[in-house]
Amino acid sequence: MPKYLTAPRPSKRMPLGIPYIIGNELAERFSFYGMKTILVIFMTRYLMGADGVLSPMSNSDATFWYHVFTSAVYFTPIIGAILADVFLGKYKTIIFLSIVYVLGHLALAMDETRLGLSLGLTLIAIGAGGIKPCVSAHVGDQFGKTNSFLLEKVFSWFYISINVGAFLSTLLTPLLLDRYGPHLAFGLPGGLMLLATIIFWMGRNKFIHIPPGGKTFIKETFSREGISAVVRLMTIYVFVAIFWSLYDQTGSSWVIQAQYMDRTWLGVEWLPSQIQAINPMMILIAAPIFTYIVYPFLGRFFEVTPLRKIAFGLFLAVPSFILIAMIQTQIDAGGTPNIFGQIIAYAIITSAEVLISITALEFSYTQAPKTMKSLIMGLYMLSISLGNIFTAIVNVFIQNPDGTTKLEGASYFNFFAGTMLITAILFLFVVKFYKPKEYFHEEIESD
Repeated sequence: MPKYLTAPRPSKRMPLGIPYIIGNELAERFSFYGMKTILVIFMTRYLMGADGVLSPMSNSDATFWYHVFTSAVYFTPIIGAILADVFLGKYKTIIFLSIVYVLGHLALAMDETRLGLSLGLTLIAIGAGGIKPCVSAHVGDQFGKTNSFLLEKVFSWFYISINVGAFLSTLLTPLLLDRYGPHLAFGLPGGLMLLATIIFWMGRNKFIHIPPGGKTFIKETFSREGISAVVRLMTIYVFVAIFWSLYDQTGSSWVIQAQYMDRTWLGVEWLPSQIQAINPMMILIAAPIFTYIVYPFLGRFFEVTPLRKIAFGLFLAVPSFILIAMIQTQIDAGGTPNIFGQIIAYAIITSAEVLISITALEFSYTQAPKTMKSLIMGLYMLSISLGNIFTAIVNVFIQNPDGTTKLEGASYFNFFAGTMLITAILFLFVVKFYKPKEYFHEEIESD
């Protein structure tokens, strides 16, 4: 049994395990977004019945199940977090659940029926969701107090790797689905998830392996300090959940809207699901701009705290949906607006994502007590789940018995814009009264 380092050493350098984590994340996110990008199109155009006859879902049913799946992916992190923090540790949990993840992709690639869809998405929800809090917490585990100043930069790189994988897969898998069908379109993401697992295994001797907390985890979680940390952070996550309710519709209602638009841009006619590639491409541009230009510039005038970044992001999400509502008004009037309008909306909501998501990842880790890192990351992921559950519930509630909806056309998008605006205003009270408290793992001296 190899002896792994179980605590970071004092150092001002980048930890040796970071490249393996970044490489794993890039390949894993290729697999996840490659699958997720084509999910709505697959359900509404390619889904087969048990008898082998084409049996697609309606747009509303596909939207509902897309958000149910997404909510499941971001609910299971709680299970993965407890498994890691109490029993197995992060490394073993990630390896074990990554295998489950690969099997989910295999089910989707081999079976185009509702059975294959249900089995595949269930396994992916368990695997992808279960590893998420562990991977992001594992990033932070590589750092001690001495090199903690590098955390913001590394979480930015981490987020960039997510979006490199998402960008490449979002461009490629819709083409594979369109030209070669579901087997190859779902099979390639499965191959990348297998690669991600191998890359992570290769870094095992470079990582800091923080042991599972066991009874210490239980004691700290239910202590006054642990409960206080959870309550304070959940106050933030409730507000962030509404942002995810809007953001994740770029994979559902925005894709459906794109089917009725002129998708010619830069001399190319894009597939409806390919438009989502704009988001990760913009992240690759916006993340370093915010990190190295925008934040330092604003810092000349006031302190740019994590909560202020999140507040700016919540407000910024509002105009993105107002613009989408304006586009829908043109479509409902018989027009065929160009996809460039959606691209502008993507630019706005992507900027909001940079302000909220990257910041919340780093902030959640630093605010989590030492044995609760994965659990807190899991609770943060739960905010994404809650946002998607909210969207799914809205889509069920607005359905009328005759097939029409209570929020027709642009009113649907305006509803979410108004909800986001109220959320952003209320969050200002959190910014004013929240008192941050940071926790880092103890360092050990070099041998």
